[in-house]
This record gives sequence, structure tokens and C-alpha cells, in this order.
Amino acid sequence: MKVGYKDLGTMPYNECWELQQSLFNSRLERRRSGSEAEDCGTILTVEHTPVYTLGKSGKQSNMLISESYLKSLGAEFFHIDRGGDITFHGPGQIVCYPILDIGLLGIGLRRYIEILEQSVIDTIAHYGILGERLAGATGVWICDRAADGTKTNWRKICAIGVRASHFITMHGLALNVATDLKWFTMINPCGFTDKGVTSISKEVGASVSIDEVKALLVTNLTKALLDEK
Repeated sequence: MKVGYKDLGTMPYNECWELQQSLFNSRLERRRSGSEAEDCGTILTVEHTPVYTLGKSGKQSNMLISESYLKSLGAEFFHIDRGGDITFHGPGQIVCYPILDIGLLGIGLRRYIEILEQSVIDTIAHYGILGERLAGATGVWICDRAADGTKTNWRKICAIGVRASHFITMHGLALNVATDLKWFTMINPCGFTDKGVTSISKEVGASVSIDEVKALLVTNLTKALLDEK
């Protein structure tokens, strides 16, 4: 079983959403018709122009600025059909959309999300960053550790929100590599008011190649998915 891959470069959110939906519908129709598949889908990577997206269970109140001010900043806003609350996508951030038939891989949605998280944890470990899961908060997090083991100052480095229907997935993850974190001050990221946001560059205190991170992430994710088969 193979997993395809395509890097879309920089693309506005709506244009990419239409591509996702097209691939999703095609994969869903293939499953419904019982057609044999030589691969289990395609991983898309992209950098978006500035955009805020609000998941189906999110709260509009987590957007802290007016729509007119948002537009004056050159950003867009979309209500979308993934899980999770509000987040930001923009330059310096790797957005990864796996359009996959996870049924062909023999995994369920919970395990799929764990694979997404682990792929990011393995990727940022390359830069000496210890990523963690946080109970009740999907995604990958960083924290400070006191001498007694106490963990404080939780900050999100990767947001995850997916949609799945009949084992076909869309949406995915957003990993902050060199993102301008000021964009996150205009929202309650993922609905949280007591946690921060960070990036690989901020954590290591140096510039990091987004192409290098992208290659590591796709390699880690592809391997993790195929290891399940």
C-alpha cells in the first residue's frame, strides 16, 4: 500500500479547501463503490495566506477582533467542517492535509489522530524540542519543567483538527515553524485562554528551514501510517 504526496506551495485557504473536497469526494466514492485502490490516499502540504478557521464545535467569541479589522490586516475567515475550535494559518506554518482511506490501513480515527501527533513529536525532536500530548487538548504541546517535575507554561506548537466520513479523512494539522505568533493574539487559540502558542524557531532561538521540516514531517507521517498496515 502506498501513500501519495503533493506540496502545493503557497495557496489561499478556499482554493485548497476545494481541492481537499474534490480528493475527499473521489476517495469516498471509490470506497462506496467497492473499487480496488492501489494507494490509501494523498498527503498535501501547503502554506496558506493569512486565514482564521473556526471548527464546527467552535465559538465565534474566540475571535477577538472584528471582521472589518481582520480584513484590514489582509486576513480571511472561514467556518469549516473539521473538529476543534479556532486557529490561524499563515506564512511560516506547515499545514498538512492527509486525504486518506484509513480503513485500508486498518486504523480508527482515534489512532489516526495519535499518529498525526506522534509524527509531529518525532519531527520536532530533531530540533531538540520535547513535544507532548496534553489530556483533553488535541495537538502537540511544549511546557517548562521545574526541578520537582512540575510542568508549567503550556504552549501549543501544532494544532490538529480532522474530519472523517466512512474512514475517509480530510483537514489535518498545522505546525508552526517560523510563524508570526502575533496573529494568535487576536484569537483564543483552539478555544484556550490560559495557554500559549509557540513555534520551532522560537523554541530553538534560530531560523529553521521550513522545507527541511516539511520533508521530515512527511517522512515521519508516511512511515507511521504504513507501519500500521
